[in-house]
Amino acid sequence: MDQNNNTVSEFIMLGFTTDPVMQKVLFAVFLVVYTLTLMGNSSLIMLICNDSRLHTPMYFFIGNLSFLDLGLSSVYTPKILETCISEDKSISFAGCVAQFFFSAALDYTECYLLAAMAYDRYVAISKPLLYSQAMSLKLCVCFVAASYVGGFINSVIITKDTFALTFCNDNVIDDFFCDIPPLVKLACGKKKSFQSVLFFLLTSNVIIPIVFILATYLFIIATILRIRSTQGRLKAFSTCSSHLISVTLYYGSILYIYARPRSSYSLDRDKIVSTFYTVVFPMLNPLIYSLRNKDVKEALNKLLK
Repeated sequence: MDQNNNTVSEFIMLGFTTDPVMQKVLFAVFLVVYTLTLMGNSSLIMLICNDSRLHTPMYFFIGNLSFLDLGLSSVYTPKILETCISEDKSISFAGCVAQFFFSAALDYTECYLLAAMAYDRYVAISKPLLYSQAMSLKLCVCFVAASYVGGFINSVIITKDTFALTFCNDNVIDDFFCDIPPLVKLACGKKKSFQSVLFFLLTSNVIIPIVFILATYLFIIATILRIRSTQGRLKAFSTCSSHLISVTLYYGSILYIYARPRSSYSLDRDKIVSTFYTVVFPMLNPLIYSLRNKDVKEALNKLLK
């Protein structure tokens, strides 16, 4: 079967281990994580939609973040579960392309959305009295729409260039999903231009948002330092602490995977880090944004009653 000058019609996922006992243990672990992810993010979206107190710009972004996490987790986890318990470890060429495309699109979208949320936190702290007017619904929708457009356009570019490579030697992916490092490792006759495209996408989707977020937090810190009371400073910082934790965990794992020199790649170690931002992080986000959030707790208590 000849697809894009490739002699590969399917790929074989090695996953995490070939030990049958460990595979069953991992299946149980990932099933629990996936269930908690679906329940946590769905519940948070439902709370935000149903409680009028949560109809603010901040929760509008959090709701969209939860929607992205639902999508991300559903792109990866079902195939991981299948690989753990099935003797058939294969994924079709088209299936690999689809998984790669949607995972990249949602990941890139989340990068932009986290940057938009940083700006939202800056406005909330620096202009609290004008917050609702400055962060209008129209502006919030534009931020979210721009995040999706940027994410999906960049995903088209990286997917097209990645699968334009020729996979002619081996079809065994030493990973649990179709990702750039293991796919490039399989490719023969690699195009030099691919590294340039990869660097461009890393810069536009990760480095630029990170720089924007860092600059935004510098302004936030400067604003907080101008607050005279200690209680006021702590209250201001608490409004952006959840977002700061989320950004640190998400971007930290992505930079570890994609921004290192090629000589330092270790697929076994990278699997663990990849698992964090693809499977574990979507489960943690609802906890990060709700455990220390009084409004969400009150909305949940109201719903339970």
